[in-house]
Amino acid sequence: MRSEAVNVEDYLSSLPDDRRAAVSELRSTIVRNLPAGFKEVMSYGMIGYVVPHETYPPGYHCDPKLPLGFINLASQKNYIALYHMGLYSGELLEWFRAEWPRHSKKKLDMGKSCIRFKKPEDVPFELIGDLVSRITPERWVEIYESALRSRV
Repeated sequence: MRSEAVNVEDYLSSLPDDRRAAVSELRSTIVRNLPAGFKEVMSYGMIGYVVPHETYPPGYHCDPKLPLGFINLASQKNYIALYHMGLYSGELLEWFRAEWPRHSKKKLDMGKSCIRFKKPEDVPFELIGDLVSRITPERWVEIYESALRSRV
């Protein structure tokens, strides 16, 4: 569900109580563990973590007015979603899949970059903290630019 909230506080306050607590804790986990240099923004109607234009002036290639996205966090209709582009790029995918069973008894529910949590109590906060700490903004730009070069 795309939110029309213009800032993170409005986004969080618009969530149902059970989701608000889990999304707030997930946000806190991300902020505590995310390497310096990423910036928290509202992005595509979700909470986003981006490489700002001050760090990476070209921005997102499809729309250079947008900063380079990295992580998004959202409360969707039937689940909480964490979109982590480092998983989509393959940089962390094998590590994350191997670690999942050590942190959760639930089956991993994931798409290309989206990790879905059907119940707020299903979020393995420690694992998510570790996941978000593993790629710096500089490394994310390297991965991103390498992917763009390989498309040409």
